Amino acid sequence: MARVPAGPERGAENGTRAHVARLILEHGPITASTLGERLGLTPAAIRRHLDNLMHEGMVEARDARPHGRRGRGRPARVFAITEAGRDAFVHGYDDLASSAMRFLAEKAGPEAVTEFARRQVADLERRYRPLLEQVRPQQRVRLLAEALSSDGYAASAGEAPAPGGGEQLCQHHCPVAHVAAEFPELCEAEVEVFGRLLGTPVRRLATIAHGDGVCTTHVTPRDINTDEMKTCQSPGDGGQRHTEDV
Repeated sequence: MARVPAGPERGAENGTRAHVARLILEHGPITASTLGERLGLTPAAIRRHLDNLMHEGMVEARDARPHGRRGRGRPARVFAITEAGRDAFVHGYDDLASSAMRFLAEKAGPEAVTEFARRQVADLERRYRPLLEQVRPQQRVRLLAEALSSDGYAASAGEAPAPGGGEQLCQHHCPVAHVAAEFPELCEAEVEVFGRLLGTPVRRLATIAHGDGVCTTHVTPRDINTDEMKTCQSPGDGGQRHTEDV
């Protein structure tokens, strides 16, 4: 009969499992092989951790979305964080932050909440603008993703799915998701900043705060750039349409 690890061994096991969950949160959806490479674990070891995380409801397995033409055989499997898994990483100050935002809205009105949200992302715009102004416009989405990742947003950039073209900016982690679920002004202010930094209209297609797995922002192709992009659709919760000025 196999001995159940105890003491330091058990602690190390749990620590590695938490590291696996963190990587999935920040870089998922991600394959088991990529996880194993990043953590230096054998396929059997990474599979054991993934099985335990799925059993705990922290992680779920999905079929990877194919990019381009794919050959025969089973589709690749990727692992993504669940809502329960995301909740496990929520910091205790979320409740305090939400309470403070409610107090601000009650005492000073919704305009104060909007102003606060814009001030929160003002530092991000100030730090990122010099970086993005040094490169060609076609390189800015990728560089913005790298800058966001360095700040813990686990962002990536790529071509937007056809039709329509353009680029797509994805953020796999949002440190204020639970607060933004109640106060979407935080998301709206962030989108405004992205549009100014990239010099082209952007629209938010999905948000973690609305229950989606990733915050997804579509970046309009520069050759069909318009003065204003007003309509933004969120695929979560019935695909309701939202209107916002970007």
